[in-house]
Amino acid sequence: MKMNEAIENKTVYVIAEIGGNFTRFEEAKIMIDAAAECGCDAVKLQTYRAETLASREAFFAFETTGNIPQFEMFRQYEIDERLHKKIFEYAQEKNLDIFSTPSHRTDVEMLERLGCVAYKIGSDDAVNIPFLREVARLGKPVILATGMCTLDEVEMSVNAMLEEGCRDISILHAISLYPTHSEDVNLNAMLSLKRRFPDFPVGYSDHTLGITACICAAAMGAEIIEKHFTYDKNADGPDHIHSADPKEMKQLVAMIREFEVMRGTGIKMPAPKELVSRINNRKSMVLNRDVKCGDRLTRDCFDMKRPGSGILPKDVEFAVGKTFARDMQKENVVSWEDLK
Repeated sequence: MKMNEAIENKTVYVIAEIGGNFTRFEEAKIMIDAAAECGCDAVKLQTYRAETLASREAFFAFETTGNIPQFEMFRQYEIDERLHKKIFEYAQEKNLDIFSTPSHRTDVEMLERLGCVAYKIGSDDAVNIPFLREVARLGKPVILATGMCTLDEVEMSVNAMLEEGCRDISILHAISLYPTHSEDVNLNAMLSLKRRFPDFPVGYSDHTLGITACICAAAMGAEIIEKHFTYDKNADGPDHIHSADPKEMKQLVAMIREFEVMRGTGIKMPAPKELVSRINNRKSMVLNRDVKCGDRLTRDCFDMKRPGSGILPKDVEFAVGKTFARDMQKENVVSWEDLK
């Protein structure tokens, strides 16, 4: 998986979440092509059947949905095994990691038949311990979303997977509001996850409008960024509005990659190209009047001015009192070779 390479190379692993934003292969193909073009590392699906996901008594209450029955919405966007297979094969042809979020053991069984290489656990199942244990026993990477969770609940879930022998766990801070507004993002909670779980990759799953939160999360140390992805923000469906379109996703990936270059080594030292600037733009001893060979260097015969190629301010006390080895003119830079 590209995820393992990204973590090893300390680059951000970018997931384009396309689940829920299509019902036909042609729509999925457009998004997969765009995700590859944008430089994403992976595309992710949502694997569910309305019958095994929501009862008739479950309702949505989000801005993007209004108060509507969940069962009817999920029934509209569930996709069958044949379509899953075509999407998996096409994403692999485009050199993208592809995996999914199952919601029931029968979903897992189907994904196993398709050779799914990793599993994302949605926030709705973040504390579904029996389900987590079942997925963990497969021995594949698990990405755990933690929307609606307390820190202690996350620890309970992680420990359950560890007890089943799963060590390849990643944890995503998430907020289960659609869309999520700035005041609810709470990116510092991601840092709390990093402190509590230092041995696991930690990232951010985003449901905001725009890409600012993802850029901020990357700058704060997210190792994984998941962003919903669409071919058209105005398409029918609840997730399109808070999804990135191809223009936004391309910008998102480009800005993350630029940040990774900017992040550097963390060692505070001059950049290689600053070595010339250190000479040109620092200050050193410059005469403010003409002097003769044998004159004594006194504090009133020089100022500290650019460039920094002469005696530096930190060394003035060692230079004052010495005599000049040659005649010099006003504005000459004084170096150690000019003194005796």
